[in-house]
Amino acid sequence: MNRRPHPSLLPAVPAPAIPQPPARRPFDLRVHVQRIQVDELIVTDPRQVLAYARRAAHDDPETAAIVGYSSSTPLTLPAAAVLLCAVHEPADLEEMGLRLTRHVTRATGATQHRQSVVLELSDIPDAEK
Repeated sequence: MNRRPHPSLLPAVPAPAIPQPPARRPFDLRVHVQRIQVDELIVTDPRQVLAYARRAAHDDPETAAIVGYSSSTPLTLPAAAVLLCAVHEPADLEEMGLRLTRHVTRATGATQHRQSVVLELSDIPDAEK
């Protein structure tokens, strides 16, 4: 009769090592992507734009500070338009005296081994380009 000894009486033998696959390094493409969005606006009522922008600057002073507005610096019309675009949806801007005339989105991507690729989406009619 072949009896096996109790496990506590067996010599301590390390478990066989399970081969582990080598650790993978992250795959680095080194792609640089830049996305620029340009909205061209027409101011239909400058006083109304400035009034809405002052109200927006009061409601959101952090965003107003980014566009250059402070209590000591008056709000210019371009800064007012930027502030309104930052805090409101395009559909609301027309009620505030701003009309969106064209929209261009340009995305540029490049790797270190290839020249950049430019993609441009525009709603500008071909006759104006």
